[in-house]
Amino acid sequence: MSLDDLQDAVEAENAELADHAVSLDRETRTELAMLSAALDPDDVDDLVGRAVHQFFDTLVQSGKLDFHLRSEYDATYDEYLSGMSFEEMTGGQQFPQTEEDGRRYQY
Repeated sequence: MSLDDLQDAVEAENAELADHAVSLDRETRTELAMLSAALDPDDVDDLVGRAVHQFFDTLVQSGKLDFHLRSEYDATYDEYLSGMSFEEMTGGQQFPQTEEDGRRYQY
């Protein structure tokens, strides 16, 4: 898969989420109720949004998001944000390496 596939998948998931209410299991509902009681938000949806932001940030900061994106789409989050691959950013496609160059430093 590629960076374009990742962009398409994100757009498709975003469209699907717009029409989908999240269902919660008993444990998650209990935890959300505890957070709601403790933090007294205007709307419980605010807590869910904050939780998603926190989880996303944790995955980005730990590098786990890039690991999963690289495994599935052969792209990173930075590549997704810029809209181009690392090779395109660095000009690596202008000067492709020959096989001889790749073996030059092997012992």
